[in-house]
Amino acid sequence: MKAARGFASDNNAGVHPQILNAIAEANQGHVVGYGEDPYTRSAVAKFEEHFGDEIEVFFVFNGTAANVLSLTALTRSYHAVLCTQSAHIYTDECGAPERFTGCKLIPVPSPGGKLTVESVRSACHGIGDQHHVQPRVIGITQATEVGTVYAPEEIRILSRFAHERGMFVHLDGARIANAAVTLGQSLREATRDLGVDVLSFGGTKNGLMGAEAVVFFEKELAENFLYVRKQGMQLASKMRFMAVQLEALLSNGLWRSNACHANQMAKLLEEEVRKIPQLEIVYPVEANAVFVRMPREMISRVQEQYFFYLWNEEQSVVRWMCSFDTSEEDIRKFTKLVRETLYS
Repeated sequence: MKAARGFASDNNAGVHPQILNAIAEANQGHVVGYGEDPYTRSAVAKFEEHFGDEIEVFFVFNGTAANVLSLTALTRSYHAVLCTQSAHIYTDECGAPERFTGCKLIPVPSPGGKLTVESVRSACHGIGDQHHVQPRVIGITQATEVGTVYAPEEIRILSRFAHERGMFVHLDGARIANAAVTLGQSLREATRDLGVDVLSFGGTKNGLMGAEAVVFFEKELAENFLYVRKQGMQLASKMRFMAVQLEALLSNGLWRSNACHANQMAKLLEEEVRKIPQLEIVYPVEANAVFVRMPREMISRVQEQYFFYLWNEEQSVVRWMCSFDTSEEDIRKFTKLVRETLYS
């Protein structure tokens, strides 16, 4: 029997009670489907409060869809997307971005999980040459897949580099809330104000029941996206139940408090791990992820009681994630088991 709350993924957490309440409150009577309802209009208005006017917002079921459809809107099949070698779109979406966009994804070496102008420039080959795919999108993730966070100026510089070359910046924001909390930024300050063109806004990892959004910061980029979403099988008939989740998340600071708690628990986990000499933190803990190198023989023994992912088998690195519902008691129990396993 594994622990009720573990550290495998913030996807594994439940749904925040306020989100469940919002769904229940919307479960009254009949409304027009497919987003033509007052709940969806209200949720879009809430996004405009956070990100500003002149945006276009579309709700989808999951992060892969948000990423794939965003890239579809920005590219043609002869284009290329530059991303880190650990990017979710490259490693964890089963080739969906390449299948549905027809584009080539070009992975770029990225120590610390971040792209830099220098690394991106080195991958911009064959521009104007009909024999080569044409770089069109710089894809970044915030917070990154290894739990690090881009500084605002790092994103601003990448955006400037892209726009000077007629390229776009797509931000996979599955954990954008965690990053914004770390940086002390608003959601707009962490995205639009830094030059990001399209955002995959994450909700599921921050307490929702399967609701994400694609946010275009220039309306013309969203031209025909209604059809792209429908063809991508992401148009919800009962849209109100997605809309109310996203509106609730963006109301009364819930997005911030959920992410802040998850980040704080990751810091506590880091503190406890650093007390165990045989364990090594391999990346800075800047959001809600802790990456640890631990003796190989320990991993399976701890996994007998707690499920978590082996991130890098060759280097014996595991990933431990904290969520909005992680408690201090969860961390104490977990690290106690780690110690007992180590010294048994």
